[in-house]
Amino acid sequence: MRCQGITRRSFLADTGMGFTGLALGAMLARDRARAESIWTPPSGFPAVRPKAKSVIWIFLCGGVSHVESFDVKPELDKYAGKSIAETPYAGVLATEHKDVGGGNPAHGNRKTIMGLQTGHRRYGECGLDVGDWFRNIGTCADDIAVVRSLWTIHNDHGAQLTWQTGRHPRELDHPTLGAWACYGLGSVNENLPEYVVLGAPTGDCCGGTATYGASYLGPENGGVRLGTDPANPLPFIKPSDPTVTREEQESSLGLLGRLNRLAGIDYPDDANLRARIKSYELAFQMQSSVPETLRIEREPEHVRRMYGLESDSTRAFGTQCLVARRLVERGVRFVQVFHGGGGGGEWDAHADIKANHTKLSEQVDLPVAGLLRDLKQRGLLDDTLVVFGTEFGRSPGAEGTGRDHHPQGFSAWLAGGGIRGGVQHGATDELGFHAVRDRSYVTDIHATALHCLGLDSRALEIPGRKRLDLDHGSVIRGILA
Repeated sequence: MRCQGITRRSFLADTGMGFTGLALGAMLARDRARAESIWTPPSGFPAVRPKAKSVIWIFLCGGVSHVESFDVKPELDKYAGKSIAETPYAGVLATEHKDVGGGNPAHGNRKTIMGLQTGHRRYGECGLDVGDWFRNIGTCADDIAVVRSLWTIHNDHGAQLTWQTGRHPRELDHPTLGAWACYGLGSVNENLPEYVVLGAPTGDCCGGTATYGASYLGPENGGVRLGTDPANPLPFIKPSDPTVTREEQESSLGLLGRLNRLAGIDYPDDANLRARIKSYELAFQMQSSVPETLRIEREPEHVRRMYGLESDSTRAFGTQCLVARRLVERGVRFVQVFHGGGGGGEWDAHADIKANHTKLSEQVDLPVAGLLRDLKQRGLLDDTLVVFGTEFGRSPGAEGTGRDHHPQGFSAWLAGGGIRGGVQHGATDELGFHAVRDRSYVTDIHATALHCLGLDSRALEIPGRKRLDLDHGSVIRGILA
């Protein structure tokens, strides 16, 4: 018997062999997984048991000075104004690591030592020495693990793209870490994007949209930029015609979705079509869920103070950090928070680093510390991984009143799900020129974050898409809980 209007292709598609069936199966599997108390790895991806469910990935654009933040070097004060040849560390330049292009005197080899431009003190039981620019984060020392031995291959601001994707800026066609996380795990909230981007991102000069894109993983795994104004968080969040009711819009989108799914039967491998279907459905759900998520005025006053929302200097970034917490609280998998974006980045202190870093650190220090405390008091830090990083450090040698780019050695820190707090991993030399102990390439941060999420980078590989061993990185096991 032949059913009117049903072809063999449409039957097979709707019973699980096409995109429609696949989408239904995925939703049913996700609902089942939510109901089960025992975690099971994502289908097809060998994995370890995860410690983190979500990631808040904080990125400071422009290059933060490592020697005055989380890898303080008092020897810089001792030899300030002297050339390196006049110090006991004259051999530092002669033993440069060539894998980071350290021979370029314009990037990191400034020969006259600049003294520290801020004070510093030790915090917590772990005794972490932190520059005064980040004194509030310093009070969270026992909850964070600082990696002091990072290096990267690029000495210009294209390193911002390298930090997000692991690849050189000439190679734009590579997914970001956020895209890999969402590809491997998806979201636990059907009403919000899996991957959200807050703040002004990297400028077009240094990666632009590629710093939160998904490349060959498909646009459905890319980051979605959100503003923090509940009235206008996204350009497509409200119907263009204000007279259209929600019921009318739901009916219209329902028809559009059915038409798109019919097309999906004939074109099951069309990533753009899949993303379009998902975006229409998600946009409709987001009309109510996103504004509700951004209603930070509903937070208690003491929480708002924790993020610095009462101060002009901290309000903007504090709002982003509070929204980030509300997003992961609602099941968003990956929240990427930019500070100082656009162009090469505001932290790029080639001149007057003292004024530059004093101003910018005041904007982020209290909000980030507030985020850590808030996550911890709610029990969310146990399964939320927080990563705080930048594209490279700044030179121990002076560039006038500033410091130059410095890829040879710099710092980042991690906290939360899967990370052991109060840890100082790796080291640079006494002047902060080179990572010399337990050196970690930037993709080692990626591998560690994926490990905390229960994912193995190599298990996520796409056939036909070659990835270098360096792309995958190695888990930094010395900071794991």
